[in-house]
Amino acid sequence: MSSALARPADASHASDAARSRRGPFRPERLTPARARVQIQNLTRAFRVADAILAAALALWVAPTGGLVAPLVGATVLLVALHGLEAYVFAHREPLIRHLLRVGSAIGASAIVVQVVVLTPLAPGAHAVTGWLLAALPAFLVLHATWWSVVRHGRRIGKLTPNIVLVGATTNAERLIAAALRTGEVNVLGVFDDRAARAPEAVLGVPVLGDTKALVDHRIMPFVDRVVIAVESTAQARVGQLVERLSELPNPVSMIVDVGGDADRDAALSHLADLSGAPTDARRAMAKRVQDLVVAGVGLVVAAPVMLGVALAVKLDSPGPVFFRQRRHGFNNEAILVWKFRSMRHDMADAKAARQVSVGDDRVTRVGKFIRRTSLDELPQLFNVLAGEMSMVGPRPHAIGMMTGDVESAKLVATYAHRHRMKPGVTGWAAIKGSRGAVDTPELVRQRVAYDVEYIERQSFWLDLYVILMTVPCLLGDKTAVR
Repeated sequence: MSSALARPADASHASDAARSRRGPFRPERLTPARARVQIQNLTRAFRVADAILAAALALWVAPTGGLVAPLVGATVLLVALHGLEAYVFAHREPLIRHLLRVGSAIGASAIVVQVVVLTPLAPGAHAVTGWLLAALPAFLVLHATWWSVVRHGRRIGKLTPNIVLVGATTNAERLIAAALRTGEVNVLGVFDDRAARAPEAVLGVPVLGDTKALVDHRIMPFVDRVVIAVESTAQARVGQLVERLSELPNPVSMIVDVGGDADRDAALSHLADLSGAPTDARRAMAKRVQDLVVAGVGLVVAAPVMLGVALAVKLDSPGPVFFRQRRHGFNNEAILVWKFRSMRHDMADAKAARQVSVGDDRVTRVGKFIRRTSLDELPQLFNVLAGEMSMVGPRPHAIGMMTGDVESAKLVATYAHRHRMKPGVTGWAAIKGSRGAVDTPELVRQRVAYDVEYIERQSFWLDLYVILMTVPCLLGDKTAVR
């Protein structure tokens, strides 16, 4: 074991010091995992914008030498930008090097335009000059903007995944060293159960505690992945860690042991997924687009209804129109969920210590109607637009919600698995009949089972089906207590 893992003399003092340090990877501010933007999605948007600009420039240049040559030039430019890796945006690539790639792509397209105009297919001596004068400044400025956007996104932590490591081992040291060289991930901290031998830090990354501390650590909503860095030969210890970490909503992976200096830069790619839903950038982007469209249209259509409900709530009983409650979101993030107030203000239960029951004296006259029809949930469309919720997903439960005398989260071992996806305004459980209070252990288990089933099956079309089925299910539901 290297000197980086040496045990400090004063363990207590070292632990306090480790907690107070930010480490070499900590971004300017921590961004919740649900707000992280995947670089693949961003570069797809860049490519679409580039294609639109190239087509516009081709049409603009066309009058000087015909349309064929500029269109060919635009096509070659887009292909060359991809081939020269102008959409890779390497972590430490300087702006000048990126612009050289763009300039080379433009040069290649100009050469092809020159070849084309020399043929009878597309005569026009001014086509090459016109294309260069149009494409060169436009694409250099545009890609300088793309480069700046990516650099800013990485600086504030929106583009680089955050991970924590379990095990202050040589594998952990190898992965941290690779991350320092490549900038592919931010290693926010290390957790290790071996208190007697745990170092203060691994290559500057602080050791934040043991795995028990990891499960409840306030940094976890900002973590995209937990990586077990224990040697795979220690099968008993690995098995214990996997079982202990299985209650996390965060995906868990393990470093596949690699050897030799040649493999060290590849350490980040030697990860085997152990739990959690695999990340699908395209599916996530499709779901977000669906959320924005449906929530935006929903707000426009529901605006008169929401105005009427707000007025009725205000006239019915004293207190604010809206009720805000802290609930669990993606990766156990605490979010403020908006609803129309349906209870007497002086009896509001922000912590859900007592779930609603039949004839509940806390619910107002208007509250009974808007709860029965789910009109009280309409303000959650604002949560969807803010990116804290989705239109479809597991319903968000209040933090610390009680089922009888027991916290609901403690009744089911896989309870936190429902937080592996953003919570939804409606969901698979709702249209399957699991709606309203979960005031018995069996109802909690049923709700969690439906939520986990949805997460495993989620797709654009399933979400659309759930949205379409929500209204008839609500109108036909006379048994749910809300």
